[in-house]
Amino acid sequence: MKARLRALHPRRVTREGHVVIASSRFRDQGRNVADCLEKLRAALAAAADPPRPRRPTRPTRGSQEKRLHDKRARSDKKKTRGKVNPD
Repeated sequence: MKARLRALHPRRVTREGHVVIASSRFRDQGRNVADCLEKLRAALAAAADPPRPRRPTRPTRGSQEKRLHDKRARSDKKKTRGKVNPD
């Protein structure tokens, strides 16, 4: 869970491992402290859920054809470039 917390919120965890959370939404300190605690709860809840494993998928036929078509178009565009013959 600590590793996931560091991965999800790298700027909030210092090198020493301290979690730093600040809030200035409200004008009084008590509500800002409560806001910080709520942010901490949300961060811990997000880190507590293990990430779902990725299911490997294959690209669709349409996306493959589009990629190859665009690749051929770029190739043709670059083939026309070159030195201009002064004749």
